[in-house]
Amino acid sequence: MPAHEAAGPPHGPARTGAAFHAVYGAGPAGVWAAPGRVNLIGEHTDYNDGFVLPLALPHTTLAAAAPRTDGALRLHSGDAPGGVVEVPYGALTPGRDLGWAAYPAGVVWAMREAGLPVGGLDLHLDSTVPTGAGLSSSAALEVATALALDGLYGLGLGRQELARLAQRAENAFVGVPCGIMDQTAAARCTTGHALLLDTRDLTARQVPLDLTGHGLRLLVIDTRVRHALADGAYAERRAGCERAARHLGVPALRDIGYGQLPDALDALTELSGVRPLVRHIVTENHRVQEVIARLDAGEPRAAGPLLTAGHASLRDDFAVSCAELDLAVDTALAAGALGARMTGGGFGGSAVALVEDAAEQEVTAAVRTAFAAAGHAAPRVFTARPGPGAHRVA
Repeated sequence: MPAHEAAGPPHGPARTGAAFHAVYGAGPAGVWAAPGRVNLIGEHTDYNDGFVLPLALPHTTLAAAAPRTDGALRLHSGDAPGGVVEVPYGALTPGRDLGWAAYPAGVVWAMREAGLPVGGLDLHLDSTVPTGAGLSSSAALEVATALALDGLYGLGLGRQELARLAQRAENAFVGVPCGIMDQTAAARCTTGHALLLDTRDLTARQVPLDLTGHGLRLLVIDTRVRHALADGAYAERRAGCERAARHLGVPALRDIGYGQLPDALDALTELSGVRPLVRHIVTENHRVQEVIARLDAGEPRAAGPLLTAGHASLRDDFAVSCAELDLAVDTALAAGALGARMTGGGFGGSAVALVEDAAEQEVTAAVRTAFAAAGHAAPRVFTARPGPGAHRVA
């Protein structure tokens, strides 16, 4: 087995366009792409108005699409069983059980709710973004759909507005209370850079991330597990953060500075259950700034310990890690990684490890051996290279 592997089957716009024709009997009007993402640092900070540092993966969702004049939706995925999902005009309502199709349908709904002149849609989707891996497969699907609709109906929307509409689809139509990071990363990342995003005002800076030039790699370790408590626990932690902010009299935990943390924790004595959540958010925002300082100074190796500290905080304070993620991180570090952490919402999904080129094979082999010894399924391991955000490909 190779040391690192691509996720998903080979795909491209020609293949996706041909699949569209096979499903609908005619070719698409175009094909659009949106990437998955991996978050270098800044976890659970986005719904606290904080800072995040994602990068786009080379793994993408491709959306082949054509407009319809009757307002209806016909949705098909090459990765999901069950054939075409048809949603008549007027039947597009939040909470309806559409399975995977709720994500693209939600984007249409969000655009129509915003008063945009969006008609019907024939859509076929292909993806190499692993699902359930904490790599934002849902955001890639949403943003690819949003960009396709923007192109089909000449909406002229900016990238951040596309991301906002995609987030609204997931929040209000699908019912997942995610922050804005995933959709923004899919829409706004650029090749060779990580995206420093202030999730309060949505200002962003493209931060050069030339790990290859420094003899480094960022390995993604997809544990291939997702524990069932993830969605409810995510909502609980978000509610806990909001409760703490109200008690502290601030709009969001982002407003608690790193130097103010001891006083903030003292003020939360009556809410002892939320104190670890506050400690994670405040220290994680600080870690994002520290990683940026290392990257700006041309010292990406020095970011390694900050990644590891972030994992400890997610494991111990935010309590969103799991045995498989801890095993991946601990094994990678023991095998020579400069730093490692879980990435994504937690309770499964993926970890990242910053490694020297020379240590890549050893770290990968060690993680696979440890998973086999523990009786876990073999993890999927691949190198993350910062790729482009959403764009039209055909």
